[in-house]
Amino acid sequence: MAITEEQLQNPAIFQYLLKLVGEEGIELLRRCPNEELSDEDIAARTEINLNSVRHTLYNLYEHRLAEYRRIKNNETGWLTYLWIMRMDNLNLVLRSEMETVVGKLSARLQYDEANDFYQCKNCGLMTTFNNACTTNFACEQCGEMLVHFDDELLVSALKSRVEKMREALSDA
Repeated sequence: MAITEEQLQNPAIFQYLLKLVGEEGIELLRRCPNEELSDEDIAARTEINLNSVRHTLYNLYEHRLAEYRRIKNNETGWLTYLWIMRMDNLNLVLRSEMETVVGKLSARLQYDEANDFYQCKNCGLMTTFNNACTTNFACEQCGEMLVHFDDELLVSALKSRVEKMREALSDA
């Protein structure tokens, strides 16, 4: 299944694909016919540089958004790869990516909630209370005294983001 204009109008999908394949890749997705074609045929039909087409196809393949089938020419031994877009996997891929991000943000939130932080006002070094204790609250890099760092704003933002993402995952 090829990408639909409706899918590309979704800001989350568009930004994900833009990050994954860039503007030229988005253009390839818009122009690519919904049929099995070689990378050379895709380049010719979409009028996009062959190297860009290959780069986009490999990125999409790594994220389960494109598939290929190999056929071998028995006379020459050459392999031809026939590609097809798999945008029907897009929601599953996005869900998986979001779950990964939620996991990482949750781990960061847990770490921030479990620790007190100290910072050097001179060089910006940030450390935990336990590490600060081992150096008598002196910066390991420049020797300046460390001061308590209030990360409540960061913790609050992380909580909010994790909640919104979990909500979005449960609604999907």
